Amino acid sequence: MANHELMMAGNHDISFREEQFVEARQNSELFPTNDYSFALETLHDETNLQIGVPREQNEVWNHNQEHTLALQDSRSHSEEQCLEGKDEVDSQENQNESYDHAFDLSFPDNDDSETSENDKLALVVSEDLNDNLQLGVGHCMNMSLSQQLELAPPIVQCRSLVTAHDHNLAIGMEFSDVLSCRRALRDAAIALRFEMQTVKSDKSRFTAKCSSVGCPWRIHCAKLPGVPNFTIRTINGSHTCGGISHLGHHQASVQWVAEAVKERLRENPHCKPKEILEEIHQVHGITLSYKQAWRGKERIMAAVRGSFEEDYRLLPRYCEEIRRTNHGSIAVVHGSPADGTFEQLFISFQASIWGFLNACQPLITLDKIVLKSKYLGTLLLATGFDGDGAVFPVAFAVVAEGNDGSWQWFLTELRQLLEVNSENMPKLTILSNRDAAIVDGVNANFPTAFHGLCIHQLIESFRKDFNDSDLVNLFWEAAKCPSEYEFRAKVTEIFQMSPEAAMWVNNITPSLWTVYCFGGTRFEHLTANVTESLNGWIQEASGLPIIQMMESIRRQLMTMFNERREASMQWADILVPSAERQVLEAIEQSRAFQVDKVNEAQQFVVIAGEAKWIVDLRCRSCSCRGWELYGLPCSHAVAALLYRNLIVRRYAESCFTVANYRRTYEETIHPVPDKTLWEKTEPDVENGEDGDEIVIKPPKLLRQEPRPRKRRSQGEDRGRQKRVVRCSRCNEAGHFRTTCTAPI
Repeated sequence: MANHELMMAGNHDISFREEQFVEARQNSELFPTNDYSFALETLHDETNLQIGVPREQNEVWNHNQEHTLALQDSRSHSEEQCLEGKDEVDSQENQNESYDHAFDLSFPDNDDSETSENDKLALVVSEDLNDNLQLGVGHCMNMSLSQQLELAPPIVQCRSLVTAHDHNLAIGMEFSDVLSCRRALRDAAIALRFEMQTVKSDKSRFTAKCSSVGCPWRIHCAKLPGVPNFTIRTINGSHTCGGISHLGHHQASVQWVAEAVKERLRENPHCKPKEILEEIHQVHGITLSYKQAWRGKERIMAAVRGSFEEDYRLLPRYCEEIRRTNHGSIAVVHGSPADGTFEQLFISFQASIWGFLNACQPLITLDKIVLKSKYLGTLLLATGFDGDGAVFPVAFAVVAEGNDGSWQWFLTELRQLLEVNSENMPKLTILSNRDAAIVDGVNANFPTAFHGLCIHQLIESFRKDFNDSDLVNLFWEAAKCPSEYEFRAKVTEIFQMSPEAAMWVNNITPSLWTVYCFGGTRFEHLTANVTESLNGWIQEASGLPIIQMMESIRRQLMTMFNERREASMQWADILVPSAERQVLEAIEQSRAFQVDKVNEAQQFVVIAGEAKWIVDLRCRSCSCRGWELYGLPCSHAVAALLYRNLIVRRYAESCFTVANYRRTYEETIHPVPDKTLWEKTEPDVENGEDGDEIVIKPPKLLRQEPRPRKRRSQGEDRGRQKRVVRCSRCNEAGHFRTTCTAPI
């Protein structure tokens, strides 16, 4: 129980020092200490009561009648002698004589002398004490203290269980308008636990009454002349209904739920309706349905983030703001020529384009994410990898559901931006899944690129058809084999275990997925499933309106560029950390190798145990193909480099250097101002543009609820014989042993 001040007035003046206090203890003793303290303890609660004694006034508690608690001193001279004592007094022997009953007192949370029944629910605890009850105490320096506590009449103590200080209604209170007036009355009804029924409501008047039958409470508010303000004119009667007893509330509407959780949703937009229900129940004591909480969340989220339809309408302006704030960026939106419904959105920031073309590995992966927003759509991604192997987003696109040419259009836009921003198109390696639309798009737009399939996606497909962990492991080992001989050996092992599985493997063109005959450079990246790496900040944004989603992605990119740029400033090595670790491991392994020089053309034979490997430093190749595939000198090449006293790190690909890594994140992704500051795009009349602004409408396809489970037709059960249930205890049909009631 919280500490509450208890103001006590006595018939005689009693002087207490500031340090004096009464402490509740279980033994119900009253004894003086060296700092002139009194201790009092109840059996139920340990409550510190700070005692103050006003000299000329009494504290009045108004709850149906006034009660006064008087503390009299029957022996002022004895008290004075006790207060001068220096030793503690042992009063344990008089414990049973001090009180006949243990009692508990509860006090109001504030200092107001009047409490209204409409505002508070009070707990009343009273105790009858004998007028002549004596508190015996021990001796203190051969002195005695006789104290008498009189209680006449019994005390009524009140404590508010529902704090509603901000919901007190009084005649003359003013509100800014009728909506504010109704909102205040609604909040008061919820806080004070009564339901309200509207009698009259228009632009100039609002009248309501208590919904309980027979309760006389009624309130009338009216508009002030000349201003929109409303004021409370009359409040008739007091509540006699005792408030509502059920857990719900008629005034707890969806709008009230939205306003109640508005601040929490601003801080955590991913708060679930179940969490909203728990919070409202704990704070307001109201039980709502899941649908009310969900609708309340959707209403406030629409107000906070804007509607889905509004975001589609503002897409042309958003693209213009991206191009204005991030010069050189690509941002285009396309709508249907027939009705203007959304079809495609493509965005690529200049910082990403420059970093990929000038410093990243020449490798692109293609992937997609199905959006969780109100309207059906898909997010397409083209991502690269920086020198440290981290995902580097290059371009994004949002396409409407059902657009068959989405990948063809996306790859066309990607090719155009790479051609515009580079004099010589790099020879790319593109990784993707086996989607026919992607394969056709890559062949049409990047005919010279090396197209490889995602090994992870192939293994998942293989696992569905052949659910055997040994076969899956062999398939994975076959994909990573650096030579044709090793690959054929693994396929033979698969054939011995399952001829069908070997046939499945041979039906896929080896140059699309095997390491040994793949023409491009994968840089150890065998999968195109980058959504797992970006899952932390793309999946969360996939359910937002389209502009909010793209802004969330842009903010994450902006933060990522800045953090990686600052982190690279702390690196002191030539190579990035991941490449430095691999080189150190290769150096350690090369110490056991023997190197034989072949000729002056920088060719060497490296002997590792019984194996021999041919290294050509001029071509930067090794017969193990590790140097060519991964861009870093393998252990055999390292042995040859150390034999020639050459610096190993200088023979790594330039994308693995710290200098190139810093160039990757050299550019900045600039913020986009708030939509309220966007300027309306002026038409370019000279180029034939008209003055009509492009209006993009939402897609026609909405997200559908999951299909309910299909019920089996009763006709399927016709003709089927039902099994007769027979009891094993009485051998009778129609029941089980556990429910048998037959006498035995």
